[in-house]
Amino acid sequence: MKNKVLMCGNEACGEGAVLAGCKFYAGYPITPQNELTAYMAKRMLETGGVFIQAESELAAINMVFGAAAAGVRAMTSSSSPGMSLKQEGISYLAGCELPCVLVNMQRGGPGLGNIAPAQGDYFQAVKGGGHGDYKLIVLAPSSAQEFLDYTALAFDLADKYRNPVIILGDGLLGQMMEPIVIQAADHKPEIIDKPWALTGCKGRKPNIIKSLILAEGALEEHNKKLQEKFRSIALTETRSESLNIKDSEIVLVAYGSVARIAKASMQMARSKGLKVGLIRPITLWPFPDEAIRNACLSARKFLVVEMSAGQMVEDVRLAVNGRTGVEFHGRMGGGIPSEEEILQKVEALI
Repeated sequence: MKNKVLMCGNEACGEGAVLAGCKFYAGYPITPQNELTAYMAKRMLETGGVFIQAESELAAINMVFGAAAAGVRAMTSSSSPGMSLKQEGISYLAGCELPCVLVNMQRGGPGLGNIAPAQGDYFQAVKGGGHGDYKLIVLAPSSAQEFLDYTALAFDLADKYRNPVIILGDGLLGQMMEPIVIQAADHKPEIIDKPWALTGCKGRKPNIIKSLILAEGALEEHNKKLQEKFRSIALTETRSESLNIKDSEIVLVAYGSVARIAKASMQMARSKGLKVGLIRPITLWPFPDEAIRNACLSARKFLVVEMSAGQMVEDVRLAVNGRTGVEFHGRMGGGIPSEEEILQKVEALI
């Protein structure tokens, strides 16, 4: 049965977690994601889960570590400064191969910055903000509906690969209210056996979960295994959306809320007879390199648009690998690019 309701992105994200079978949430208040924490406080109680408002971001990520180690579908959320505090715990989660979902509603920075939307945490999410050689699957929704759908997907991917998954949103998407369709049957949780979980060892050998590996050569072997897993994820879990690419001379590349603005700019350009297309990465890691390379067949230039000083643009340039030009247009500190300014940049390039 379909149920159409009006929700902000933060609430839609929370409902996606509930539909996916999330049973543990720990978080600490920070704007602009507080609606998500409030929503989970209500829904965990209603669905028999556990909600904890932790005493800090550090406490929250380590509580998620404990719940994930016990085999429970667990989640935490924050905004940019709070995610910075969680990085050590995220590295531990990746090192221990513990599945969980982490939500970042980005805001302006660096430092405390402001509470306006931004995309300055791209490097932190896709390159690994903590220590060591690890990767996180990073999903970038661009609507409230996608927040619900991709959060549910995130739990399945986390369990499938025993790896943390980040939902990378921003303050604009988190606060914006839109109609969404909730269809529980479409988000039925995948039941995955977790023989590694710490569930009590009566009748079996004890399980040990740790990331401290001191025997000579053992940590290198563990890292080799992790890298093989990351290669497998990159081969099978890359997602993107491509629009009007076949004849495009200029290809816009944008994710999240900016992709919606870029799409409007593309439509304005098309109405003027300009051959403009759009690639929207849905997984920021693994990055859709192949979609970018395919667009090089017709594109004279790429224009990457971000609410940052230019972070994803580096991955676009790596994918293009010198085949054609890559330009950048960015806004920072809570600045939001308009359709008109993107169109003006396109016209200047043409």
